[in-house]
Amino acid sequence: MHIRPLAAAHPIRPVRTALCAAVLSLGVLTACTFAGATMTRDATPAPTTHLRHDRPIVIAHRGASGYRPEHTLAAYELAIRQGADFIEPDLVATKDGVLIARHENEISGTTDVATRPEFASRKATKVIDGTSYTGWFTEDFNLAEIKTLRAKERIPAIRPGNVRYDGKYEVPTFAEVVRLAQRMSREGRVVGVYPETKHPTYFAREGRRLDGTPIATSLGARVIETLVAERFTDPRRVFIQSFEVENLLELRTRLMPHARVEFPLVQLFGALAGATPYDVQSNATRGADMGAIYGGLDAIVEGGLRADTPYGSLATREALGWMQARYASGIGPWKADLLPREPLAAKVDADGDGRAELATRNTGRVHPMLGLALEAGLLVHPYTLRAEEAFLTQSPDGVAQTALDEALQLFALGVQGLFIDQPDVGVAARAAFMGRRSQDR
Repeated sequence: MHIRPLAAAHPIRPVRTALCAAVLSLGVLTACTFAGATMTRDATPAPTTHLRHDRPIVIAHRGASGYRPEHTLAAYELAIRQGADFIEPDLVATKDGVLIARHENEISGTTDVATRPEFASRKATKVIDGTSYTGWFTEDFNLAEIKTLRAKERIPAIRPGNVRYDGKYEVPTFAEVVRLAQRMSREGRVVGVYPETKHPTYFAREGRRLDGTPIATSLGARVIETLVAERFTDPRRVFIQSFEVENLLELRTRLMPHARVEFPLVQLFGALAGATPYDVQSNATRGADMGAIYGGLDAIVEGGLRADTPYGSLATREALGWMQARYASGIGPWKADLLPREPLAAKVDADGDGRAELATRNTGRVHPMLGLALEAGLLVHPYTLRAEEAFLTQSPDGVAQTALDEALQLFALGVQGLFIDQPDVGVAARAAFMGRRSQDR
């Protein structure tokens, strides 16, 4: 399937964006027309050059992970063939400091490492971001050893069809993912990468290898080094994302200027009510100077940044505006925070397969964060759409939604892109949305 290159052929039309943002800030579900990130009022310009589209982007979450084991070159290649604009690798580091694509640095759930007797002695228990895990960790393997492992499906009970690919694919490096995007960008088609730094505080400051030595690896520095080495430095083809704040500030103020590159940064948000950026928790717990690390953000958040500061405290007009002015071009909120859900009295078998897995219903409300972010001039790329019933919900009137329905709803509310495990569904939803928008003009 041929799609237009990432650089839009026509400028963004600021279609009702200010009105959309104003309505959304009231928390009302409405069909606001997609309008890109260009605002119809004066706003502080984003601190980085990011791609402006006349249509939303489709981000292949860990590749086409609904159809192939996640974070494999096969999953990324399929995603590109299905029409994804960006492929998304989660990045962790090996013992020798090479970035590889894995959901976590504990790899027993995504590789066959547990079946390899030669690595049995490397099983360990570690505390990562305050939680204890037992398994095998990437920082205890060099790249050559990682390359002997084979990937497997992470959630086989939900995606049994992917199990047939277990044992077929290597664990790719970030450089290999970038080269794939380069190789498959042809005939006017341009593919971008959207890497996430996983557990940057752990890798930089808290984590230790099996022998007790500090890992002391900056994931942000390794991302920039790889992109520069691969000559993949067009800011229109890269987003860098993280759930932590400090490493994005480091990228903006030190790492990117030092390398003379500039990429758009996206602040991911965990659950607004129940999660805290781990770097904030870690720095506050160790008594760090929060003002020195986070600048004015510490003063903007009510009560200051603390070990228990929730992501919700960063979803205010003041905090979002500060992010946009200092380092962020966009945010990545959880879809169920933007469109809150409520539990059903009993799960429903919506797809008729004999298993009742649909457990929630949309409330009909939209979190004010969406309108506030758009008003601040931030891109909004929610995560993660998945087609399986266990991840879906009902509309407010009790009709079961598909992933395509979810994507259409989010596009209509003004998001400029979304993460999805089935990129072909995202591409189909975008085509339907753009067709509908064209008819409305």
